[in-house]
Amino acid sequence: MLEDLRRHLLWQEEAGGRVLRLDARRVAEQRGGGIPRPAVMLRAQQTQAPQEQPAPRAPVARMAPQRELPPARESRPAPVARPAAPEIRAEPPRSEGEAGDRPTLDELRRELVDCQRCKLCSGRKNIVFGVGNPRAELVFVGEGPGAEEDLQGVPFVGAAGQLLTKMIEAMGFHRDEVYICNVVKCRPPGNRNPEPDEVKACEPFLRAQLRAVEPKAIVALGKFAAQTLLRDGTPITRLRGQWREYEGIRLMPTFHPAYLLRQPAEKRKAWEDLQQVMKVFGKQPGKRG
Repeated sequence: MLEDLRRHLLWQEEAGGRVLRLDARRVAEQRGGGIPRPAVMLRAQQTQAPQEQPAPRAPVARMAPQRELPPARESRPAPVARPAAPEIRAEPPRSEGEAGDRPTLDELRRELVDCQRCKLCSGRKNIVFGVGNPRAELVFVGEGPGAEEDLQGVPFVGAAGQLLTKMIEAMGFHRDEVYICNVVKCRPPGNRNPEPDEVKACEPFLRAQLRAVEPKAIVALGKFAAQTLLRDGTPITRLRGQWREYEGIRLMPTFHPAYLLRQPAEKRKAWEDLQQVMKVFGKQPGKRG
């Protein structure tokens, strides 16, 4: 009997336990009810195919209650840093004749205080720099100082200077409205003509004076002034009366007052030259000197 029961159980395992209870009851009846019901049920449960147990659930983490967020602000691009504007300071007024990087008349005068650039320094009494309005629209350029100018240190104060003053006034200007200077700043001995090396040594100062004043027109008095500024060896008798140009400035060559004192008949031609200059400034002809 036991062997029959073992075989039956093996068969039941293969059959999946579907007829376990019926067969167990039959076996019990054959044995006279020898197998209690609970034992049969226990064996039946053991012979059943194990059912797949669900996997244990992971504990659910409780989320903290969310706080209400403020409404999102509109994103704006970060401001671009710009360089600070440079501080603008008012400059003090420039000294006479100064404009931009041009030299000033004061600077030029200080540089010539004890000039030793040519041999004329050995016989002079004073350097004759220039005189007049440092911002004049009209400049007169002569040859060099004479005896009286050397004594006073001022250009055109002798007899030729007196005639020049009359010419300036006849043109409708006052002497202190214009600027007056010479090619060389020291008197040549015996009032002789300046020599080439003397002109060469002093010419840079003349050109610097004109840059400082920056006039509207220049009157070149005599051949040395005209030929030096124009770099033209043409005689003054052929240069005079014709507009030329010096570094963008209109230039009128005419006779030197000292020559007119020796040749009074030439005053008429000089006056014609000066009248052309007057037209540039809108001046009407006045009394001739």
